[in-house]
Amino acid sequence: MERTGTILRGREFEPVEGRVVVDDDGRIEAIEETSTESDDIILPAFVNAHTHIGDSIAKEAGGGLSLEELVAPPDGLKHRLLRAASRDELVTAIEQSLRFMQRAGTAACLDFREGDVDGVSMLDEAADGLAIDALSFARGSVDAMRAGDGFGASGANDSEFGREREATREAGKPFGIHAGEVDESDIDPALDLEPDFLVHMVHPEPHHLERVAEQDVPIVVCPRSNLVTDVGLSPYEELSERTTLALGTDNVFLNSPSMFREMEFLAKLSELSAPEILRTATVNGAEIAGLEYGLIEPGRDARLLVLDGASDNLVGARDPVRAVVRRAGVDDVRDVVYGADADGERTD
Repeated sequence: MERTGTILRGREFEPVEGRVVVDDDGRIEAIEETSTESDDIILPAFVNAHTHIGDSIAKEAGGGLSLEELVAPPDGLKHRLLRAASRDELVTAIEQSLRFMQRAGTAACLDFREGDVDGVSMLDEAADGLAIDALSFARGSVDAMRAGDGFGASGANDSEFGREREATREAGKPFGIHAGEVDESDIDPALDLEPDFLVHMVHPEPHHLERVAEQDVPIVVCPRSNLVTDVGLSPYEELSERTTLALGTDNVFLNSPSMFREMEFLAKLSELSAPEILRTATVNGAEIAGLEYGLIEPGRDARLLVLDGASDNLVGARDPVRAVVRRAGVDDVRDVVYGADADGERTD
């Protein structure tokens, strides 16, 4: 199988005209520079590095509420709505969000999974038959972590999480934790756990930035969510200077799980370059989860997003990387390639 057009190749997303050749095992065999008549733009499919898709049952609920009123366990609005919904309702809503992400070019999402072991089972059930990799960063118990793909802790002010951290390490799975979302009080205890990644980091102090650099801890930022919940915005440039940044869309009931929207938002409120932002949406999240895609390079798993460069929105773009980050949207998606022959659904 092959795709032709302008290929955003490698970690710098160098635009080259040619074709991507995918072998029978679903890996990128070659990137061949050659003239082509295709207007397509070919880039790595997205990795959404932080989602809560269980609350897909209640999109746009809770307008005007504080972050604590919205999501604080056990009686935040989100948790009350989850308890009130049936299992079938939850699974159906999760599946709908996964289908949207798949159509919009997302190859994988790292979901902080409520509901303990059954929550992991619900995500697996919702993802069954879809091409998107829905990874459960479970919470609630060590058993949930073992059933899923890692552990996703709520925050160090909620619990010590020492036992869960050690069990996750022994299982050889990644451990992530929210930190610095509302204030700085939970950042040091989160870093003490030596996590594999942190989420949010809106309020780091200088010594937290030093610790992040020393420990080389990746950070997932969620700018649209932080704006909606009025907690502030992360110091993106300072964080990027010290560690790896990945991008997530956070709660579905607050924001659509669109990486296009998240990239555009980050591009227009930060000084990060377009290649930096595209890395946050692709390879950086993939590497946090240990996935073998996120870049277009020989040997990588082929998870490709093909955009129509001749669409009314993208035609005439002089810089394809900036166009992808700042302008492209789901209506520009021509195809999503998941391996050798498992193409995602088209959006037209």
